[in-house]
Amino acid sequence: MTGYDFGGLSKKRPLRALVKSFKRSLGRANTGRITSWHRGGGHKKLYRLIDFKQFKIDIPAKVKALEYDPFRSARIALVTYPDGEKRYILAPEGFKVGSKIQTFSAKGSLEIGNRMKLKYIPQGTMVHNIELNPGQGGKIARGAGSSAQVLATEGKYTQLKMPSGEIRMVLAESYASIGQISNPEHIHINLGKAGRSRWLGRRPRVRGSAMNPVDHPHGGGEGAQPIGLTGPKTPWGKPARGVKTRKRKKKSDNLIIRRRK
Repeated sequence: MTGYDFGGLSKKRPLRALVKSFKRSLGRANTGRITSWHRGGGHKKLYRLIDFKQFKIDIPAKVKALEYDPFRSARIALVTYPDGEKRYILAPEGFKVGSKIQTFSAKGSLEIGNRMKLKYIPQGTMVHNIELNPGQGGKIARGAGSSAQVLATEGKYTQLKMPSGEIRMVLAESYASIGQISNPEHIHINLGKAGRSRWLGRRPRVRGSAMNPVDHPHGGGEGAQPIGLTGPKTPWGKPARGVKTRKRKKKSDNLIIRRRK
């Protein structure tokens, strides 16, 4: 079992105005039926309202605290603006209490945490919390330790190398934050026991081959049985693993220069 280093994080409760509670779905849809299996239980937690847009342009903000967020793998930072407003943002690696950040309308300082349009960010810079469409708020590279690399800007598009290795074009007017997301050791964490997984709301997964024939296409038989020539199936008998399920081409496919494969 391996754990996190929580040193440097605030031990205070989250800011009350920036959290909300809601009824957890536990994998069930509005009909009450399970649509996302193996979810449920877990520790109670409050959702932190994260500012993915950071649209207070050209107004500096100061980092007041670094905090743990139970809903995401990255750490978050509480920042305050000169007018007294407080917001939570994703904390990049190297962030410290007292650090100053700013969202620039034009070209600005490349300090960690600063935010500006992709067309102003030089080649080779690592960025996170990237917008897919201008004004939409960050959608790409928001998980622990992730970042994308700016490769080039041509015309109205900027080429980015994604965390997956995919190279794609994003509108150069989109905003992105400088640096890599915090908590890069998250990928190396070993939960170590089933109970720790249950705390996260993950319920056990039962193998299809351990079920009865009435419950799963892989079920039944005396002793362990191979899947067979027909290949792996879902519980409803449809082909699984390696079968293409994409129905139609997406508009954004034209913006992908190189697939992650």
